[in-house]
Amino acid sequence: MNERLRAALDSSEFDEASIATRLGVDPKTVERWIAGRIPYPRYRSSLARLLNIDEQELWPHIAQRRPLPMQQFAEIQAAYAHRWAVPRKVWLRLFGSAEREIDILAYAALFLAEDDGILRILADRARAGVRVRILLGKSDSSHVAERGAEEGIDNAIAAKIQNALALYDPLTKIDNTEIRLHSTTLYASIYRGDNDLLINAHTYGSTASHAPVIHVRHTTPGDMAETYLTSFEQVWTESGNNF
Repeated sequence: MNERLRAALDSSEFDEASIATRLGVDPKTVERWIAGRIPYPRYRSSLARLLNIDEQELWPHIAQRRPLPMQQFAEIQAAYAHRWAVPRKVWLRLFGSAEREIDILAYAALFLAEDDGILRILADRARAGVRVRILLGKSDSSHVAERGAEEGIDNAIAAKIQNALALYDPLTKIDNTEIRLHSTTLYASIYRGDNDLLINAHTYGSTASHAPVIHVRHTTPGDMAETYLTSFEQVWTESGNNF
């Protein structure tokens, strides 16, 4: 609960519904902000102005991170030394907070498929109208074989893909969900929930779970996140409906 925001609202002329109207968001979104979810930067500044309170007072921990030497780095929200070090709650929040789009681009993403909680979130979000797109590698493609050799696990990636497809298959029965298979070289796996992306870089000689992850937020045209979003769209288009 953001007690500062709750108190500021209580002492203002606004309620959740009027705030939502002024900012052009759903009233449930305002309720989530009060519950503790952090609004996007444009909403934080607008909300602070409406409530006539300094933004730093409402989100002091965010304000402390704000002074960055260069504006173009502001879209990086967090960095993790390894994918396995990303807290599960981060994955849950990434997909669970999506209101428009969820995208997954990987070779297998088996760690997500094996998580029943995440599968339920993907299903729930799809039923709520969120478009869910999952791109996995073709198990018999040369790039999958090469990646397995690079990681020192040979055919294990192909086996992971088959397992992941079996676990993801129930999602295909839900509207707004589609799975495609690609045969491209992946330099990074992409996990997207609306404007937030977790980028898992691929490093030679180590598994994806051991490689770094950065949390990037799409804020302006041409930013870092847009580069990855464009890459996803290209792979999605080239893969076609082949599952």
